[in-house]
This record gives sequence, structure tokens and C-alpha cells, in this order.
Amino acid sequence: MAKLQVGDAAPPFSLPNADGTPVSLSDYAGRRVIVYFYPAAMTPGCTTQAIDFTANATEIDSAGFDVVGISPDSPAKLAVFRDKETLDVTLLADEDRTVMNAYGAFGKKMLYGKEIEGVIRSTFVVDVDADGTGTISVAQYNVRATGHVNKLRRDLGI
Repeated sequence: MAKLQVGDAAPPFSLPNADGTPVSLSDYAGRRVIVYFYPAAMTPGCTTQAIDFTANATEIDSAGFDVVGISPDSPAKLAVFRDKETLDVTLLADEDRTVMNAYGAFGKKMLYGKEIEGVIRSTFVVDVDADGTGTISVAQYNVRATGHVNKLRRDLGI
């Protein structure tokens, strides 16, 4: 699994959102996008992280960033998660983990002292050019769910 670095081209994607509508990286042309990968909707850590992004959505948007969360969940499960937690971030379904693999956000990781294969909680900031192509400006792997959004805001000066 290759990990992305600052300056790398961002892998393009087009994935269904919680309503089943395709969302592509190129849809964010001219913007900066925080793309975060999380293991599973409606689990404690993933819920904390999504709620934190939602709580900070106004400031993040005002600073010129959009937020996209990607998990291997189905669009139907993402819709339940969004509605149950009143989330204000775009949630995308990567059921076959193609995009996760492209970003290096799926692979071997430690969980409770055991090595397993799964989603590596990761966050990227992608600067999307006017033509819809993107460049990685921040690449963070193995982030913690709790406190991550506040740390990211500090790192980005938001």
C-alpha cells in the first residue's frame, strides 16, 4: 500500500453519497476539500469524528474548505447515520474500497494488539484546481477520532 505525500496528485473519485447521488472530486473545482476516511458509520469513534466536523462546519466552510467523509458503508447506512446524528458533511460510500486503496487508507493496521486489514483512519486536504484535478496539501494517516478536527483546524489556521 503506497501512502500519499504532500504534493502528490489526488486520486480522482466518483462515489455515491447517502442519497445515492454520485459525487466526484472534480465537483469541488476551485475549492479545498478535506477528505477523511473512517471505518464504519454509527460506531463510537466515527460518530465522534463526524459530529466534530459538523460542529465546526461553519468555520471550515468560511475558510474555503468542504468536508467529505468516505467509508465502506452502503449509501442506505450512510443516510441513517446522517439523519440519526444530524450530520452536515457529505458522506460517500466506497463499498469496494477502490478509493480507500488509491489513497492508502486501507491495509494492515493494529487493533487491540492484533494486526488486521481494514480502513486506516486518514485525512487529506486536497486543493482542487479549476479543471477538477487535485493536489494533496495535507496527508495524515492513523489519526485519532477524538480531537482530530480541532487539531486539523489548528494545522490549517481555521
